[in-house]
Parts: sequence; C-alpha cells; structure tokens
Amino acid sequence: MTMPHHALEIVLTRSARPAELRAATRSIPLAANHDATRLMALCPGKTARRAAHRLRRRLGTHLPIDVITTRYPDSHGQVLLNVSLPPAAQATLSRTAKQTGQSPEQTLKRTLHQKLNQYDREETDRLTHAVKHLLTGTTPAHFLTAVGHALTRSPGAAPW
Repeated sequence: MTMPHHALEIVLTRSARPAELRAATRSIPLAANHDATRLMALCPGKTARRAAHRLRRRLGTHLPIDVITTRYPDSHGQVLLNVSLPPAAQATLSRTAKQTGQSPEQTLKRTLHQKLNQYDREETDRLTHAVKHLLTGTTPAHFLTAVGHALTRSPGAAPW
C-alpha cells in the first residue's frame, strides 16, 4: 500500500534566500511563489498532521518557517494549521488552556476563530461605511457599473 501525499503550504517569516531554498530543495522538492515567502510541497504521511510534522522537522533548520498548513480542506471543511510558537507564547497558551480546562490546541483554535470572526466583522463594517460614502454622490447603478469596470481591469481579476 502506498503512503498518501498531502499538499502543504509553507508560509515563511521572510523571503527565503536562494542558498536557503537550494538547501531545502535538496531535502524535499518545493515550489516557491514570486517573492519566496510561500512554498508548496507534496509530503507523504498517513495523515496531514504527520506530513506537516515531518515537513517541519526536515525543513525547520533550512528555512524561517512561520506556518505550515494544508492547501485543501479536509472532508469537514477544515485545514490543518501547524504552528511552532516561541517558548513564551507556548507558556501563555498552556496557562490559558489550563485555566479554561481545554487543550492548548483547542484554546488556540477558539482564539483564532474569535479573532478571524472579529476581523470579518470589522472588515465588513469598514467596507459598508466606504460604500455608503461612495453612494452619497452617485446612484447604485452607476456605482455597480464602476465596480464592474474596476474589477475587470484589475490585475488578477477573473477573466469573465
């Protein structure tokens, strides 16, 4: 039976230097984005968690890894987030987890969900305010036409 491979994305704390990338690719094949801050790898492992752990062990000495995540959600719509925290942050997380009666992983997951939901609310409020401001000087139809033009002429826009 063959070992499944998992598509993993590596986010670096800074752009990888060419020598670092060469050293890392001797350990495992990697694909880098344009500024070498994000890398992709196919890594074998019985589970995505094991594959991410193996990848961090193999590349951790070669690259300034911030986060390793699965590229595609699992059957429950979840992505794996592999984070290596500094000792002080790990101690704080452990204390908080102990106080709440949860595991550090559950505490981190809950905190991330809260912060992401807060960000979504704030971003929605910011955009709503900006759109209301723009609509004070035009009609909704003109505004939608202008947005459509801007989106189709933006770099990276979907080719409709």
